[in-house]
Amino acid sequence: MYDLIFKVVIFGDAGSGKTSLRRRFMTNVFLSDSRKTIGVDFETKVLKLDGKEIKLLIWDFAGDERFRYMFPQYIYGAMGGILLYDITDYSSFSHISDWLSVIKRTNQRFPIILLGSKSDLDDFREISCSEGVETAKSIGLNGFIECSSKTGENVKETFAGLTKIMVNGIKSKVLEYSK
Repeated sequence: MYDLIFKVVIFGDAGSGKTSLRRRFMTNVFLSDSRKTIGVDFETKVLKLDGKEIKLLIWDFAGDERFRYMFPQYIYGAMGGILLYDITDYSSFSHISDWLSVIKRTNQRFPIILLGSKSDLDDFREISCSEGVETAKSIGLNGFIECSSKTGENVKETFAGLTKIMVNGIKSKVLEYSK
C-alpha cells in the first residue's frame, strides 16, 4: 500500500533526453543507444520521501511532431510534469511555449519543472543556465534545474523536487478544504 500515487508526465522535443532521463531515474544506468519513443512509454517507481511511500506513474511522451496530437489525452490526470529541453539545441528551448500551450488548451493544472538536459555537454551549450531560470520564472513554472542523464547529475533530485511540490500541493488543498 502506498501513501500517495502521482501521475508524472515527461515531455519536450524529440531528442531532448526524455527517455534517457526516465531510464537513468529507473535504473541508474545510462544507455547511449536510446531509440526514439513511439507514442508514449510508461513505468512506475516508488520513492520514500519524508517517511511516506510514494508511487510515481511516469509517462514519457514522444517529442516527435507527428505524435503531438496525442499529448492532450495523456496528460489528463497528471499531478506533475517535467518539461525538457536540450541545453545544446536552441530549437528545443524555443518550443517550450508550444508544449505549454497544448496543456493550457486542456485546462489541466499541475506543477511543472523546466529541466535543461545534457549538462555534461557544457562545451556545446546554446542556452545559459540563467536563461533557463529566467524562462521558468517568467512563465510561472514551479522550478528549474539542469541535469545530465549520462552522469546522473540532478536526476534523482529532479524527481524528488517535483514529488515534494506535488505533496505540498496536496497539503495546501487539504488546508483549503478544512477552512
